[in-house]
Amino acid sequence: MLKRHWKWFVAFPVALVVLVLGGTFVYIHFVAPDPAPELSLSSVDPAGSTASAAGDPSATAAGNVNGTWAVTDGSKVQYRVQEKLFGQDNTATGATTAVTGQLTVDGTTVNTGTFTVDMTKVASDESQRDSQFRGRIMDTSQFPTATFELTEPIQLGSIPDNGVQITVNATGKLTLHGTTKDVAFPIRAQRNGAHLEANGTIPITFSDYDIDNPSGGPASVGNNGDLEFLLVFAK
Repeated sequence: MLKRHWKWFVAFPVALVVLVLGGTFVYIHFVAPDPAPELSLSSVDPAGSTASAAGDPSATAAGNVNGTWAVTDGSKVQYRVQEKLFGQDNTATGATTAVTGQLTVDGTTVNTGTFTVDMTKVASDESQRDSQFRGRIMDTSQFPTATFELTEPIQLGSIPDNGVQITVNATGKLTLHGTTKDVAFPIRAQRNGAHLEANGTIPITFSDYDIDNPSGGPASVGNNGDLEFLLVFAK
C-alpha cells in the first residue's frame, strides 16, 4: 500500500507539470491571438494604385515636397516584446493609432520631425496585459505620452518617385516613461500618392527608461523590446 501511495506521490506533480506545459503550448499556439505583423510601408504598384487606405491612387507624386507635413490616418505605433510563458516562447504586441506629429522638408532635406504617441490608448488582445502595461510597467497616468524629436536633419539625396522606397538614418531624442535618451535608427520611406510614409523600429532597453521589468506571473520578459512605427504624412 505504501509503495502504491509513493507512486501516486511522484506521479501527481509530474502529471501536473505535463498538464501545465501542454496547456500553455495549446494556449499559445491555438487559443491566444497571433501577434500583430511587423509594421511596414504600403504596397504601391507601378500604376500608382495602393493596397493601403493611407495613399490616394488618384494623386500624382509629381512636384516638390517642400513644406510642412502632418501625421494623418493610417499611422500606427506598436510595441513588440518576446516573453517566455512556462518555458514556451511567445511574442506580445500592442498598438495604437493615436499618433500626432509633423515634419518639414526643404528640397532634399528633412529639417525637423516629431511624433507623439498617446500611451493610454495602446492596446493588445489581452485585457490583463493591457492593465499591466498601463499600470506598473508604463504608468500611463503619470506618463501619458511618448515622443520622438529629430535632432539632426536627414539628407535624402534625391526625391524618390512614387512607390520607390529609400532607407535613411535618423538621429533624435526619444522620451519614454518620462526619460529622454538619444537614439539612432534606420527609417524606410516612400512617396505614396499625395502622402509620405516613414517606417522603422526603435530598439528599447527597458532599464534605460526606468521601466520595471515587464515580467509578471508565469510570463518572463527580458530587458529589451521594440517600438515599431508607421507614420503617414499629408500636407
